[in-house]
Amino acid sequence: MSETPPEIPSGIPATAVRLRAEIAELLYLDPEELDFDENLMDAGLDSIRVMTLIERWKREGVELGFPDLAEKPTIAAWAELLG
Repeated sequence: MSETPPEIPSGIPATAVRLRAEIAELLYLDPEELDFDENLMDAGLDSIRVMTLIERWKREGVELGFPDLAEKPTIAAWAELLG
């Protein structure tokens, strides 16, 4: 039986873990440096990088706009939107 790594609190969905890795890559950070409830704009995510994510997700069939993400810019909130 595998255990959840300490940096991933129990109850965090796999979507949030993947999203954190994707955002960390854009910010040139290790995923563990980003908290799931941290304001991503404060962490250095700018509008150009957000638009990069939106375009990437659009190619995957996910329709989200900048206002959807700007309302609550956290990994947890975005993972819920991406559901």
